[in-house]
Amino acid sequence: MIQGLVQLFIFQALGELVSKFALPFIPGPVLGLVLLLAYLSVRGHVPAAIDLVGGSILQHLGLLFIPASVGEVLYLPVLQANAWAISAALVVSVVATVAVTAGLLKLLAKKESTNA
Repeated sequence: MIQGLVQLFIFQALGELVSKFALPFIPGPVLGLVLLLAYLSVRGHVPAAIDLVGGSILQHLGLLFIPASVGEVLYLPVLQANAWAISAALVVSVVATVAVTAGLLKLLAKKESTNA
């Protein structure tokens, strides 16, 4: 389990380094996840150590939402004052996410059918 955790931290640290020196407008953890995805794609499978750590983290994912919930309660007046803008941003982002996901799925399905 320690080995998998260390591997995940290495990818996060690499992402932070890339963010600091090459792409400062993208957060380091996001770049770390992209690097991890690239590594796993090249490797072809998920190593058992990373799978064990990932499964353990996913079991306790609900705990990560507690700070966000506290922030919502703390800033409730600000959220109420900007409710229309927040709602519009959420609707636009959901529609954009669904559209991009559908387009990507369509593109990947087309590639899959031509390869078959």
